[in-house]
Amino acid sequence: MINLPINISFKDKVVVVTGAGGLICGAMARAFAQSGAKVAALDLNEDAVKALADELNSEGFICRGYKANVLDVDALEQVHQAVLRDLGPCDVLVNGAGGNNPKATTDNEYQHEAKEGGKSFFDLQPDGVDFVFKLNFQGTLLPTQAFAKDMVEKKAGCILNVSSMNAYTPLTKIPAYSAAKAGISNFTQWLATHFAGTGIRCNAIAPGFLVSAQNYKLLFNEDGTPTPRSAKILNGTPMGRFVDASELLGGTLFLCDDKAASAITGVVLPIDCGFKAYSGV
Repeated sequence: MINLPINISFKDKVVVVTGAGGLICGAMARAFAQSGAKVAALDLNEDAVKALADELNSEGFICRGYKANVLDVDALEQVHQAVLRDLGPCDVLVNGAGGNNPKATTDNEYQHEAKEGGKSFFDLQPDGVDFVFKLNFQGTLLPTQAFAKDMVEKKAGCILNVSSMNAYTPLTKIPAYSAAKAGISNFTQWLATHFAGTGIRCNAIAPGFLVSAQNYKLLFNEDGTPTPRSAKILNGTPMGRFVDASELLGGTLFLCDDKAASAITGVVLPIDCGFKAYSGV
């Protein structure tokens, strides 16, 4: 059980969460389940979502785990049909799948600091950059195509995308991820406009800096001490700390509630301990 930050009922709602095998989206899936939803937890890591589903079901909640590749149209449609059969039509879609890849990351923040043997901007490979764009952008577009059909038919529903601080101002070293997340923010606005007449709302959250398996090596040395990059992040964050994954849940539940956020669509909500607001001076 987690201590929910906001009391909103999703009773009888079917909530689909992609990337639910990870820490952040797994917590989102749990929050929706504890709020009464019937949760479909999707991830390429089938063992992780099956374990999450078993855990939630043992606690009296409703959750099914499905192996899903968010870049495979046919596989997504198969999962869509399985969710329809097991839980019913989708009411809420959380597009949480995404991430970066070392092949799309430079070793140095600035070109003039590039060292021989290191990976500079000129060494980035098209396949690595392409993978990051596909995982983040198409990994949001394709699940939306699969599950928003249910919402159009019901003339109601909510889509929540996951953007990033990188969407506002790109971070050094990760050009592909920054650009892809900027695309997610833009796509969120596009979807909100496109679906406005169907009863579907579309918003996004933009998490600040969290410590996760994906970015741990960027933030901490092998001995566990903070890297210089960590110091830069915290010095640029008014609250002086990283965001905890649990702090994303309040905004997530609020934006997905049709009563509390009935007139809110097309927004990207920063949850960042003030990072976006600070100019550095």
